Amino acid sequence: MGTTHIERIRALIRSVFRSRRSFAACAIAGAVAMLPGAAPANAVKKVPYWASISVDEARMRVGPSLDYPSNWIYRRRDLPVKVVQTLGNWRKIEDSDGTQGWMHVRLLSDTQTAIIVRGVSPLRKAPNDQSDVLFRAQPGVVGRLSNCGDGWCRFDTHGQRGFVQTTALWGGSK
Repeated sequence: MGTTHIERIRALIRSVFRSRRSFAACAIAGAVAMLPGAAPANAVKKVPYWASISVDEARMRVGPSLDYPSNWIYRRRDLPVKVVQTLGNWRKIEDSDGTQGWMHVRLLSDTQTAIIVRGVSPLRKAPNDQSDVLFRAQPGVVGRLSNCGDGWCRFDTHGQRGFVQTTALWGGSK
């Protein structure tokens, strides 16, 4: 029976520390990537999937490269987007209005967010229609999601938290 992944990693680490070469960090990272069940660093999720904008200003481009012109500039961190295609480090996204274009992966996050799209929506104390209304959110309000289930999500917008029906949202709850 051959050596296990762990034994190979230990041997590699010992050889790196003995040789004290500058590639130590790269060798260790490569060894960890060989572990059973480890996902490759460039693993891509199955499309479509939800993401959110991770920076205060992000450019959407007409193609998957910096060589393509920007067709839209988003100035709203946490805005939800749907990733509909991937190409290397570029993601073709769609926003809540249906606009599509390309964005570099570093501008996106896995943080689950949504935008209110259906009228003024009550944020309730508990996930049911009989619960007290804590706040009301206007269309266009963006918030972070958690505890989604049974048609409700906990919605947090700048510290104001409550449960909102998923039918009022466009974003990561679907």
